[in-house]
Amino acid sequence: MTKKVLILSASFRKGGNSDTLCDQFAKGAAEAGNMVEKIFINSKNINFCRGCGVCNSTHKCIQKDDMEEILNKMVEADVIVMATPVYFYSMNGQMKTLIDRTVPRYTEISNKDFYFIVAAADDSHANMEKTLEGFRGFTQDCLDGAREKGVIYGTGAWQAGDIKNSPAMQQAYDAGRSIK
Repeated sequence: MTKKVLILSASFRKGGNSDTLCDQFAKGAAEAGNMVEKIFINSKNINFCRGCGVCNSTHKCIQKDDMEEILNKMVEADVIVMATPVYFYSMNGQMKTLIDRTVPRYTEISNKDFYFIVAAADDSHANMEKTLEGFRGFTQDCLDGAREKGVIYGTGAWQAGDIKNSPAMQQAYDAGRSIK
């Protein structure tokens, strides 16, 4: 069965380490026969949530930017990949802003499979756990029926391209390929 796979790449660098892992995941998922779309978040206009509360009753944000399109795709997807570089033990601001802006329709992002891709200069998985806590807080505590299917740790990757010599490249490909 073909699945809709949505990859949300929060890297600030196209071809950066977390973005490269997204491409490997996409390659594997496409080869497994899935419909794959990658959104490079940095190329989108996503404003900060203003906390105005209008969306609590209207289920629409008052801001006119690219988030409505992204949110529609999140609702329609079967599988969502959330990828971020790890800055100071957390996801970057682009990814956090995107998560904050799901409020108008987060209850519709239900019964999805999630994969997380995290990349950092640090060699320790333990130092990426706070980032994963943020992802899990969003998916497990806020979304109905969210299933965490895997985590790809891109460790030891400081400069763009460092990840290419990492076992994470094969892990990302294999994770994508496993989607059926």
